[in-house]
Amino acid sequence: MRILFAGGGTGGHLYPGLAIARAVQRLDPDARPYFVGARRGIERDVLPASGFPHRLLDLHPLYRSRPWQNWRTLVGFASAWREIGALAREERPAVIVGTGGYAAAATCAWGAAHGVAVALQEQNSFAGITARLIARVAREIYLGYGEAARSLSPRRGAWMEETGNPIEPPPTPRPPRDTARRAWDFPASARVLLITGGSQGARMLNEVVGAWIAGGLPNGLHVIWATGKAAFHDYAKLESSRVRVRPYLSPIADAYAASDVAVTRAGALTLAELCAWGIPGILVPLPTAAADHQTANARALVGSGAARELPQRELNVERLDREVRSLVGDAARLEAMTRAALARGRPEAAETIASRVLALARSSSARA
Repeated sequence: MRILFAGGGTGGHLYPGLAIARAVQRLDPDARPYFVGARRGIERDVLPASGFPHRLLDLHPLYRSRPWQNWRTLVGFASAWREIGALAREERPAVIVGTGGYAAAATCAWGAAHGVAVALQEQNSFAGITARLIARVAREIYLGYGEAARSLSPRRGAWMEETGNPIEPPPTPRPPRDTARRAWDFPASARVLLITGGSQGARMLNEVVGAWIAGGLPNGLHVIWATGKAAFHDYAKLESSRVRVRPYLSPIADAYAASDVAVTRAGALTLAELCAWGIPGILVPLPTAAADHQTANARALVGSGAARELPQRELNVERLDREVRSLVGDAARLEAMTRAALARGRPEAAETIASRVLALARSSSARA
């Protein structure tokens, strides 16, 4: 039973599909996930190492600022349509799971036109244009945030619920924080702040954090800081007994296990991980994110009491210092935010979605 996963362009659209596919294989070893992506996206580098069979298509985005180049988009879509059809002739998929990006748009459109069951996993609290289109033909919609329902118009009879975003869940049992801190060579009683701008880092965040650390940390605070590979050598000199500077965190679970608070962007998967681990966030949304969806994500968590928002235009050394001190110095507030984050967390999301995808695939196969 082949299940097509279509999506990519960014890690936020690709990694949810990988998490669901792995859960599908855990639940049903006979299921065969197959990935469809674009040659231009992150999937070009990630999928060959994933162990999953895949096909990369010559797809292009909409060139909004250069509309005269949209001929590439049309030609690429037509070519992808033919390749998806050829792939389906090899083995017709039981279901197509779209996770966002233009590969999802093309593959789900083909599926809807040819009677293949389509499911959508939407990561953000405000759905983008691709998700809004797929929602009109999807039989099931899995929401990372319940707030996304307001921006979707699902087909009649579609199943749509907040499942949470599929991530690698925290281990069971979770490592004690004092043990995790000692693994970073921090005191067991330390307060630990995690700072990350994602796998590529965030230039403005790095600049402010670097100046803040150079000026002196609050007493008792220790920092785990992921700068991104490109910026690491600019900031590695700030490593000290209280600061760990890394180009990236892999596995990031070791950092989550040790941390009390995090300063991060507001990507959907990052926030899902923070909530699953019960880590309050000081969130600096990327202002150039499509449809400003990171701000919407951040405000959903702020409204739940699990995070505080720090807009990038207000980010400076003094404001960052004030925000950090106000949290790490207030144990009651920190505990309340931790409880709110855990209440919002859905560490079992990948398994929940995988079980529904398998049920949909089996029912579709039985009708075929």
